[in-house]
Amino acid sequence: MTDLGLAAPADRACCTPVTGNPLGPQAADDLARPLKALADPTRLRLLSIIASHEGAEACVCDLTEPVGLSQPTVSHHLKVLAEAGLVTREKRGVWAYYALVPGALDLLVTHLGAHLGPAPRP
Repeated sequence: MTDLGLAAPADRACCTPVTGNPLGPQAADDLARPLKALADPTRLRLLSIIASHEGAEACVCDLTEPVGLSQPTVSHHLKVLAEAGLVTREKRGVWAYYALVPGALDLLVTHLGAHLGPAPRP
């Protein structure tokens, strides 16, 4: 019975069948890591600043002032981005240089579209 006192049609199933490609537990964990890294405004700004530099690469010394944080704090955020597979780190002398991982954001968008978009109609 519905709230209006009408009976639901007998031929209507209570659940619809899965026709798409839902994420499995491991795939969800793998996808969550970069999304968690991107969910921080400072990390989003750092990615944007790196992307804006020539060659999509920047020294950590060029990243502290624009975000207004100390070098250790910026380094922590960059470590999170690196662990999420969004940037690479290369040590040159006393400085660390960070570069965007080519295609990492495109791959993330592709995975989101493939698993979180509407299921195809039969």
